Order: sequence, then structure tokens, then C-alpha cells
Amino acid sequence: MRIVLKLGGSVVASPIKPHLIKEYAALMKQLKTEGHEIAVVVGGGTYAREFIRAAEELGLEEKDQDQIAISVSRLFAQLFMMKLEEASCKAIPFTVEEVARCLEEGRIAIMGGLKPGMTTDTVAALVAEKVKADLLIKATDQDGVYDKDPRKFADAVKFGHLNLEDLSYVFAEDKHRAGIHQIIDPEAVKILRNGRVKVVVVNGFKPDNVSKVVRGEHVGTLID
Repeated sequence: MRIVLKLGGSVVASPIKPHLIKEYAALMKQLKTEGHEIAVVVGGGTYAREFIRAAEELGLEEKDQDQIAISVSRLFAQLFMMKLEEASCKAIPFTVEEVARCLEEGRIAIMGGLKPGMTTDTVAALVAEKVKADLLIKATDQDGVYDKDPRKFADAVKFGHLNLEDLSYVFAEDKHRAGIHQIIDPEAVKILRNGRVKVVVVNGFKPDNVSKVVRGEHVGTLID
């Protein structure tokens, strides 16, 4: 199976969680041993947003704020790459074409952001489309997709299944801005709709959730 894992910065980078990075690195190696091909896109989390705020206060344009956040996400990707050693590619991919080549070489592709105006959700969607992924798993700080923010509303209801067309109804925001933080970025959904990519959103604080999804178990929210 060809898998794209979007690993939220809210999970491994807010604050930095070395133990989770270690667990996910082991999981990636295990999936590779089982014969799966895996590309991983890592977000920058609160550190990226802190740098965005600093850039904003410095009067930098939004594209420059985005570029700073991309650099932060690539730092976290580099941590994974170093931990994975020979199992990963020797450099952080800067294009989706580089990701495809990395997978063709039989290695795990680890990356952060790509370019301003594009969140790591969108990057993951583009990668999934490019490599014709069987599955995109988003490991986030929530148990799935809810009808409203469960951190703010005690009566929020989690969806077990959604269609890609339904996602617009659960958006807090409907367009990109630097530092946007919601369950799936709206720009990413447009790409996923076009490619009809199967997506599962799970609680990323439990890496075994990713294993369960790959095994076909129902965890989190399925979006197709």
C-alpha cells in the first residue's frame, strides 16, 4: 500500500515531543518492513505560528510569514530524517517530484512545507495525488472530524464517516492564511476531491492509530 502520512505539528511539535518522534520513526520503519511505501509531511505546530507572529510584528508580508513557517516545518522533518537514517532519503524533498523519486528508490520520504500560500495539509494532498496514494492519514490533535470544535463545545459530535463534499460544512475558515489551524485545510480538500483520495483523520498522540488504519480497522473519521 502507498501511504501519505500528514503528521500534525500540533502532535509532535507543540511542544517538541522526542518520545513521539521516536515512536513514529519506529512505526515508519515497521510499515516499510511490511512492504508499504510511505511519504510523511510534518507540520511546524506552535513554533511555526510563533515565528509567523514575529514576522507579522516585523511588518513582513504574508508570503514571508509563510516562508518562515515552512523553514520550521522542515526542521522537524530533518529530525525525523536523521532518526530514520538509511531508511529515509538523504535530503528533505522540496518538490512532489522529489518525493516520487524517493519512493521509487525504496526509501521513506520525509518533508515539511513547500512554498508560500500552501499549508502542509495541501502539501500532503499534492503528494497523495502525485504518487497516487492508496491512503492519506492525517494524525492530528483531535480524535477525528467534529461538527464543531470539541475544544470549545462540550456537545461537539464526531463523524465516523464523511464525504469529501461534506467537509465545507465543518470549516471554520474557507481559504488559506498564514498559520491557519483547522482539521483539514480548505485548499487541501479541493485537491483531494479532484484526486478522490481516501483520507482518515485520527488522534496522532497514539501512533498505533496509524497502524490500525493501515490494517483496515475503523479509527477516527473516514473521508472519501
